[in-house]
Amino acid sequence: MSGVQPEKSRGRRGKAVCALLLATSVLALLRPAPLLAQETELRGEVSESAILSDQQRKARNLVLAQQAAAAAQDNAPARTYLPASAGAVPDDTEAADPTTSVFDPPQASDDTSADTPTPPKPRRTSTARQSAADKAKDKAADKSKKKKSKTAATDPTTTATTTATTDDTDDTAADQEAANRRALTIDSVDKQKLDAGAERTAAIEGQNKKPEDDPFAATGVKWGSFVIRPTIEQGLTATTNGDSSSAGTSALLSETALRFTAASDWRENSATIDGYGTFRESVSGYPVHDAQGRIEGQLNVDLDNELRAIAKLGYEAVPESASSPDAIAGVDKQPLRQTIDGSLGVEKAVGKMQYTLTGAVSHDFYGDAELSDGTSLSQKDQDNTLYTATLRTGYEISPALTPFTEIEVGRRVYDQRIDNEGFERSSTRLGARAGLQLDMGEKLSGEFSAGWLREAVDDKSLEAISGATVNADLKWSPERGTTIGLTGKTTVETTTTAGESGDILYSGRLTGERLIRANLTANAALGLDWRDYVGIDGHDRILSAEAGLTWWLNRYAGLTSRVRTEKLTSNLPGRDYTANSIYLGVKVQR
Repeated sequence: MSGVQPEKSRGRRGKAVCALLLATSVLALLRPAPLLAQETELRGEVSESAILSDQQRKARNLVLAQQAAAAAQDNAPARTYLPASAGAVPDDTEAADPTTSVFDPPQASDDTSADTPTPPKPRRTSTARQSAADKAKDKAADKSKKKKSKTAATDPTTTATTTATTDDTDDTAADQEAANRRALTIDSVDKQKLDAGAERTAAIEGQNKKPEDDPFAATGVKWGSFVIRPTIEQGLTATTNGDSSSAGTSALLSETALRFTAASDWRENSATIDGYGTFRESVSGYPVHDAQGRIEGQLNVDLDNELRAIAKLGYEAVPESASSPDAIAGVDKQPLRQTIDGSLGVEKAVGKMQYTLTGAVSHDFYGDAELSDGTSLSQKDQDNTLYTATLRTGYEISPALTPFTEIEVGRRVYDQRIDNEGFERSSTRLGARAGLQLDMGEKLSGEFSAGWLREAVDDKSLEAISGATVNADLKWSPERGTTIGLTGKTTVETTTTAGESGDILYSGRLTGERLIRANLTANAALGLDWRDYVGIDGHDRILSAEAGLTWWLNRYAGLTSRVRTEKLTSNLPGRDYTANSIYLGVKVQR
């Protein structure tokens, strides 16, 4: 028993010593851990704010260093930002080395076992200070560039060294600026700086406007749903034949002409009204006192089932012409002939076929003739009414060409069934025509036709009035500003002369208008009339020519002049005459 106990005591002491050595080793290993961590720069996690603050501090210190260097070179102190109130932005009490960083190893200390306290996080640069720093940096950069240029010009041997130094400085400044650049705001794109050199936008009134086709055309007056364009013309006419008769002599006449047009501005249907009135009075020479005028209106209405209605109504008052076959010799004043006419037509298009049915009524009534002895002569036996119906059929070959045919039937009824000479003047009319309608826009438009017309008088002792008919209404524009017109018409003229039925009058007129300038217009016309008497071997030929100029002073007033010549030649005695005239006047329009 005594031999075993000492061995157990040694075992316990050995274990105790081992435990003590192990604890001492652990303590020895743990004691130099902070020093080793400082030597190996392992100080734990670094936040992004600390990195950003460190970069801003280095940039600020670098800018301040450059500013101080520039101030020393200019011998002027650099301007620094001072807050308005004390303590608004506390200054740094300790100057930091611009080359230091949060990643640099700590400074060596005498006490290697002392704990290194964590440095406080630097404060973020204020906006005002940062703005001042940016301005100082720009100023320093400009001065550096100027200095570099001056040095390069004065000392070529140092150009390479200076250039290298400047490039290093610019690279450093660019890196610092990129690191400290402020983020753009959302609305910064909208807040663009104005370009001082940009051209100013012109006013709306100064924009280029499309020139008017006719800058001197009447603008018109708005009246309800119509636009009215009135015109008045006043002038003097010097003529060799005052009334265009075989007995007429020279005279100086005062002429006044009133004209107007009115057009609706409706969306679908349309209406137009046209009128004129002329007044002639002798100033000297052959006595002339007459007045005439006409007014007519047209209404176009679109109906259902592709039907179109056209209605016309007119009134005319014209004194009997001294050269008319029915003129009364030896009177102071020829009778006044008044006409009321109207028509109603319906148009229908079926495919390429076009149909038009028109009914018309025209009533003529005459006033009394004033004889030279002061008495009057009634002309009531000439009052009559003409009723006609016309059926027109056309086929549209193309939008520009439409040939057509017309058939006309009618009846002329005299208010006095038997005239003063004992003749029944009422008659029946029958006619047929064929023609072509053209529609080529402004270049060529209108229609022309030819046919035959017969008007049989109820009195068997009187010969029927019959003959070929020609009608035309064409407008041709060979070039802009030039218009050529051709009109033709065939008219049946009745009479109450004993033993005569009447005559057929063919009228043709060729007109031309040229816009020489915007305010100067020239016009010319040639006329030919042929009158063929029925029942007797007689005919009249009337030739006329006319030329004129209109010079517009402005859009509302102008000067106009024209010269005219007219000659009638007849195989009947006492009908020939020649009339030449010149006119000068003023024209006003609105």
